[in-house]
Amino acid sequence: MTDLWQECMDYAVTLARQAGEVIREALKKEMNVMIKSSPADLVTATDQKVEKMLLSSIKEKYPSHSFDFGVEIYTNKNVFCLVPVFIIDPAVSIGFVVNKKMEFGVVYSCVEDKMYTGRKGKGAFCNGQKLQVSRQEDITKSLLVTELGSSRTPETVRIILSNMEKLFSIPIHGIRSVGTAAVNMCLVATGGADAYYEMGIHCWDMAGAGIIVTEAGGVLMDVTGEVIIIAANSKALAERIAKEIQIIPLQRDDEN
Repeated sequence: MTDLWQECMDYAVTLARQAGEVIREALKKEMNVMIKSSPADLVTATDQKVEKMLLSSIKEKYPSHSFDFGVEIYTNKNVFCLVPVFIIDPAVSIGFVVNKKMEFGVVYSCVEDKMYTGRKGKGAFCNGQKLQVSRQEDITKSLLVTELGSSRTPETVRIILSNMEKLFSIPIHGIRSVGTAAVNMCLVATGGADAYYEMGIHCWDMAGAGIIVTEAGGVLMDVTGEVIIIAANSKALAERIAKEIQIIPLQRDDEN
């Protein structure tokens, strides 16, 4: 019997590689950068080109699937519907949701040429090698990854830095940042970091990587229903991090 979702996943991997090629070529040239909500919230012409390529390719291949939900083209707010949905980010990240549940995720770190994949019930992999989260549950020995977000309002900056100070004072082993939510989460899936946390990310930031983390044995936590995601190697570590963090009130993607 044909495994339709595996076919979709294989196609997503092909598209991710094609998108990675576009990005690598663009990195050799001068980038056309545009500002969105703040000087720290940027979008490039390459982002838009990649997203349009992904959307048009998915529409052509799977015309009955929902595909118009991305970081730059945001038209379908009812992403958590019953039809199959591709959730894309030109980072490159492709998530696939069926009946409101994540079915597979693909994240391509094109500069490193690392293809991360995760399929529900079938594990997570990087370039074909099976992934497993770390077993470090002692927060004082844990390495965390995060990003500072795009908001530069004084209160938001104060809370973000205060949260880091609280975590450092536990003390934790350290905090790192590697650039995107998706790659940060995949680093947790590899065991290279023990947990990732960030406030204000969107579903397209984490849809591809979320199932990669859980299929590698980790957990996802949506803290108190707010827009803060913790991806960790264990529930115990995620809850310990959540205990220290002050929440910034933000609107969820599934709110009108």
